[in-house]
Amino acid sequence: MSAITVQVNPPSGTILLTRPDQRNALDRSAIEAISQAFFDLHQEKKVRGVILTARGSHFCAGLDLKQMHQTASGDPKDALDAWHDDWTQLRDLLETMLRFPKPIIAAVDGTVLGAGLGLALAADLIVASPNARFGVPAVRRGLISGVVSPLLCFRSGGKTAARMMLTAQQIDAQEALRLNLIDEIVDPDAIWVRANELVGECAAAPAEAIQLSKRLLNETVGETLLMQMSVGAAMGATACTTEAAAEGLAAFIEKREPNWP
Repeated sequence: MSAITVQVNPPSGTILLTRPDQRNALDRSAIEAISQAFFDLHQEKKVRGVILTARGSHFCAGLDLKQMHQTASGDPKDALDAWHDDWTQLRDLLETMLRFPKPIIAAVDGTVLGAGLGLALAADLIVASPNARFGVPAVRRGLISGVVSPLLCFRSGGKTAARMMLTAQQIDAQEALRLNLIDEIVDPDAIWVRANELVGECAAAPAEAIQLSKRLLNETVGETLLMQMSVGAAMGATACTTEAAAEGLAAFIEKREPNWP
C-alpha cells in the first residue's frame, strides 16, 4: 500500500497519510512521497492551499522505529551515514513545508507524536479533533526530537517545548489549544471540512500576498528557525548512534521496558 494518496478538490489539495496499520509512522518512502506530493501540488495552479491529514485513528506516530532499529542493527559506519541521510531528509521535508508558497492546514485526529508533530507544526494552521493527543516521546527511547524542538519552540514557546520534550508527557486537544499549539477543535467528522473552509478563506486573498505573508512569518520573524532545524538534524543523527538509542529501539521492538546503560 502507498504511504499516501493525493486528491485535488479546488481550491484545496489533500495529502492523506495511508499507513493506519503502522499508525501512519514515517519511514523513508513516506517522507519521500510527502515531499513529492508537495512538489506536485505546488505546480497545480488550481490548488490554493493544502490539507494534510491521515486515515485511521492516528494522525502520525512519528518516525518508523522498526526501520530505525534495522539501521541501528547494521554496520556502525553505514548506520552513521544512514542516520545523517534520514535526519536530513526529514529536515528538508519540514523546510519544504515552511517555504511552501500556499497555506497548509493540518487536520489531525488521534495521536500526533514526534516527527508527526513536526509535520503538524510545519503547517500554517492546525485543526484538531477532541481525540487528538500531542507528544514528543523521543527521550523515552534514548533519542531526541532534533528538528521538531525548534518548531515547537517557534510555535508555542520554550516553556512548552521543555515540558513536552523532557517529560515525554502527552497533552490533549484542550491543553494544546490553551498552549496555542493548535488553532481549533472540531468534531472528528468535520476536521477536513473545516480545513477546506480555511483554505477557501485564504484563497479569497491573492496568491502573491499569501506567499509573501508566509515568507514574512517563517523566514523573517522566524529567521533562525531553519538554521536551528539544521543543527537539530545533526544532533538527532548523533543521538541515534548512542548506546541509549540502541537500547531504546531494541526495547520497542521487543515490547519491554528499556534497561538504560
